[in-house]
Amino acid sequence: MSKFSKLGLRRAAGACAITAAAAIGLASMGTGNAAAAPLANGSKVVTGLEGESIKTTRTGESQYSVARVANNGLGRTAVVSGVYSATGSEGVNGTLTIYVLAGCQIDVSGLSVTTAGTLSVLPSPSLTVSGGISLPIAPGEATIQAISVSKDFESGKGAAVQLSNFEIDFPNCGGYASARTIAQVIGGKGYDISDDDDTVTGEGTLLKSTLYGQPFFVS
Repeated sequence: MSKFSKLGLRRAAGACAITAAAAIGLASMGTGNAAAAPLANGSKVVTGLEGESIKTTRTGESQYSVARVANNGLGRTAVVSGVYSATGSEGVNGTLTIYVLAGCQIDVSGLSVTTAGTLSVLPSPSLTVSGGISLPIAPGEATIQAISVSKDFESGKGAAVQLSNFEIDFPNCGGYASARTIAQVIGGKGYDISDDDDTVTGEGTLLKSTLYGQPFFVS
């Protein structure tokens, strides 16, 4: 059985996703929808060379736009809920991380990224995330931001992260805005990350998979 050992893959996971942001985030912007709306479920299975596999799923996802009291056209806010899970085949463990990919058409400047919210642990292996993120995005730009937490999963047990009325805020967006969630998993047999130098070790195939959610407009 082959073995793998890589340095810095935990850091690289976010960087690889960001590379795709410009191509994906602004592909289909249009008018927003003020009413709550369900989004499509999704699933994806990635399989290794020695038969290892990880399944990622997205269920019960929905979103709605929050009206601004000032009604001045500056800023957009969406509220998102959903459940994201990952399960490995026998002997396979890894990490599930949820991201938001968001883009704004025009005029966002000078604001820092902030994360907020409370994390409440449900009966293992689930995790509920509430609160929100604020995204500074330049004109015509898309960005990816991790949502506060990653969840490890063990062989045969899986893991889940639930977003509960999670806010995505575009604080100074003067045009159309669009967003989608991303569930990313990385793992393998005996998968482990060193706390000292981020070295990833394991046996067989190193598996990595990205499940994109349905894009939605933020009015």
